[in-house]
Amino acid sequence: MLDDSFLKSPRSRFRAAMVLAIVADAVQILIFPLFAEGAISPLDDILDLTVMVALIRLIGWHWEFLPSFIAELVPGLDLVPFWTLAVVNVYRKWKRVEAAVHVIDVEPLERKLPNR
Repeated sequence: MLDDSFLKSPRSRFRAAMVLAIVADAVQILIFPLFAEGAISPLDDILDLTVMVALIRLIGWHWEFLPSFIAELVPGLDLVPFWTLAVVNVYRKWKRVEAAVHVIDVEPLERKLPNR
């Protein structure tokens, strides 16, 4: 059975999402003849739906997944690595938020010295 402790940290979840997105895009680009029909290809639709659901389970819902899913249905556009671009964009935004959260603003405290 798979150890879920690997997927507990957000960074590990993003790594897994990136691997999934790259593999899905590579399958659609390298095995193009199977997915050449675009929106009418059931294999392509199943792959895209599976990838979208898996990405949502890994890193949560992000609006970038919806345009990626729709673009993958258009014939010829599945040659663009939309899943990878979506995960990279979500990761970039997550890093920006994480950096803002870890900023610590320290104000000096005034010390009262005892009167002598």
